[in-house]
Amino acid sequence: MAYTAKNFDHLKGGAVKGLSDAQLDQHFTLYKGYITKLNEIEEKLSSADNTKPNYSFNEYTELKRREAVAFNGSFLHELYFENLGADATISAGLKTVLDAFGGQEKVIADLKACAMSGPGWALLTRNRRDGKLHTYFVAEHHLGLPIEQDLLVVLDSWEHAFMVDYGIARAKYLDAFVENIKWSEVSKRFGA
Repeated sequence: MAYTAKNFDHLKGGAVKGLSDAQLDQHFTLYKGYITKLNEIEEKLSSADNTKPNYSFNEYTELKRREAVAFNGSFLHELYFENLGADATISAGLKTVLDAFGGQEKVIADLKACAMSGPGWALLTRNRRDGKLHTYFVAEHHLGLPIEQDLLVVLDSWEHAFMVDYGIARAKYLDAFVENIKWSEVSKRFGA
């Protein structure tokens, strides 16, 4: 099965305040590249010889090592784009959990602090083990992604997400991002 990139053009034209169409177009192109590579890797894996995997080098081994990069790069971007769109609608269940974490402002402050930790991803999750909200910083798509988590807010803090509009001013981009969180989408993820 080949993956198809989703169209997020509805985010352009000022729908996401603080992110220009030029910035979004660059980001959409990068996302589509991950989808292309994921399809390429999966096609090659369908016929790769898996009888001699090897730590040093083997075609199958290298494809398996990179598969999670392309997969997570594709779908973390989709989650990121899907949680953009400035909407303040928060479900009662999510509000209760946010309040238990110290309130929405505290959660957002912690998410922004995670994103300032470096280039990578800042995630607001619900941990399936303890049922609590957590924020995590993930530097690479395929390394350090915690298991047993429901991803609620996905924040791309790689430079490609903001350099066109903000240069190296990551903090200004983060301010724009939090103003554009689509809380109805976050609530939907929380309720799923």
